[in-house]
Amino acid sequence: MHHGGIYDEEIAGKAYDTALLKRFARYVAPYRLSITVVVMILPLVAACRLAQPWIIKIAIDNHIITGKLAGLETIALGFLGILIAESLLSFLEVYLLQSVGQRVMSDMRSELYRHVMHLPVSWFDRVPTGSAVTRLTSDIEVLGEMFASGIITIIGDVLLLIGIISVMLWMNLKLSLVTFSVLPVLLYVAYTFRHRMRKSFREVRARLGSMNAFLNESISGISIIQSFNRERDEEKRFNDLNASYRDANMPVIFWDASLYALVEALSSIAVALIIWYGGGEIIKGALTFGVLVAFIQYIEKFFSPIRDLSAKYSVMQGAMAALERIFALLDTPSTPSPLPTSPRCGEEQAPSPSGGELERGKSSPLIEFRDVSFSYHDGNDILNSFNLAVHRGERIAIVGESGGGKTTITRLLTRLYEIERGSILLQGVDIQELDLGQVRRRIGVVLQDPCLFAGSIEFNICLGDEEARERIRQAAAAVGADRFIDRLPGGYQEEVRERGSNFSVGEKQLISFARAVAFDPEILVLDEATASIDSASEQMIQEGIRGMMQGRTSLVIAHRLSTIKDADRIVTIHHGSKAEEGTHEELLRSGGIYSRLYQLQFSEKQTASRRS
Repeated sequence: MHHGGIYDEEIAGKAYDTALLKRFARYVAPYRLSITVVVMILPLVAACRLAQPWIIKIAIDNHIITGKLAGLETIALGFLGILIAESLLSFLEVYLLQSVGQRVMSDMRSELYRHVMHLPVSWFDRVPTGSAVTRLTSDIEVLGEMFASGIITIIGDVLLLIGIISVMLWMNLKLSLVTFSVLPVLLYVAYTFRHRMRKSFREVRARLGSMNAFLNESISGISIIQSFNRERDEEKRFNDLNASYRDANMPVIFWDASLYALVEALSSIAVALIIWYGGGEIIKGALTFGVLVAFIQYIEKFFSPIRDLSAKYSVMQGAMAALERIFALLDTPSTPSPLPTSPRCGEEQAPSPSGGELERGKSSPLIEFRDVSFSYHDGNDILNSFNLAVHRGERIAIVGESGGGKTTITRLLTRLYEIERGSILLQGVDIQELDLGQVRRRIGVVLQDPCLFAGSIEFNICLGDEEARERIRQAAAAVGADRFIDRLPGGYQEEVRERGSNFSVGEKQLISFARAVAFDPEILVLDEATASIDSASEQMIQEGIRGMMQGRTSLVIAHRLSTIKDADRIVTIHHGSKAEEGTHEELLRSGGIYSRLYQLQFSEKQTASRRS
């Protein structure tokens, strides 16, 4: 039930920072003006920081040591002015960076969500919901951290380091060489830690996705967990995932702490070397005390960004791992996007992108399956050379054993999955030649498990479609949903809680029926839509169904065979193929699969009636 491991596709593969950042630059490009202003501010901030030790050197050598107090107040005011300028420029830099970061995150999140909405249903069969949610939330948030303290600020750090090196070399070459003697060790440490932290961060993000997937399933299925007394078992599963996530973070913490400690140690060594060598030079008279103090301050400023490098490495490596996952999701092939507008039932049909027109072949069946074969997994066909012709206005019922392929037929018709062999024709035109939105606009689907969204009843019926909104009350009346909606305090504006928890299963299904009718489809697909309805509600719904099916073609997948007696034709599916076809009376007389299923259900109903 749960996903306790790491998904290999989320942590495998070699990543190249340059390639990822080049691709990421596309999202930053619209805000190039703000970024340009920040880049112009960076050298000004670096100049302010470089000037501070130099001013202190002048104050010590020219005034404090010599005892000349005249002009010292001017130097102090200048030093204060530079501090204020640095603060204002730093504020502007951080504000612009974070505001751009928020806009970029918003743009990426919107694109990612739009892409997820067009992913094939088969992708959701493989990838847990929590993993997808992680990429839309925490992975995107990591990119905001990268803007705040990563990618651009590193440029400022580089400018500051170059400036410090230049000033130090200009002030005293020998003292500079003594200071820089620790740099080879520092570069080796930074290079080594970079690769080690990258791998650790990739695992952290993947394990977080696994934990989110578990939480999504557990919370969604809390009633089942409690009903079967599985709380302790689920707690153990969560603790295992939680411990796995914790353990994945340990290497990150180790390398982070190690890098910080090593940089701190190298900084202290550099200061010690300067005091040792510079002190001797002062005694010899070859160096002033002000220069020594300035050098110590420059070393502090030199190692400060390097000391923060551990934190910036954490942010940047986390961002690279997040970008890998985000772009991997964006690179997942999506279903063809529908055209901006799709004709409704009764409107003139537009040519399909490939030239096929729905006006072609009016005399042909409205829906036709020709030798359709399909498997969810290779080598295990759910449908095997399935053939079925449905004429306009017919009501076709499809029955058979569980797992026989009944629901698969409706999924292929609505192109939630693409067929592997054969073809499906809609009014004589292969549905793969038609715009996806055009196909789905003509088909209304009601599933066994009703799906409601947070919002009002009105929104759940029309889903924000203005044309459907005009038919809400008419649709609700057609299926009998108005009887309970009118009794609610808020009527059609009554709030629907998460997953419709404030309504009964029957009421939720009635809303789903009203939704299908409100969109005025030409074809109705009912996938065991009355399986969750009680007998009283079913009778009411059946009355509404008869009315709404007038003038429409219907495919009804039924578990209760008593609900499909008046179907024009009943098709029995057996092992993915059409086993028999006919009316209710014809199939009963034939004594085949349908007859046996009906007799079995009839006897079970009688037994249950006697017991009650």
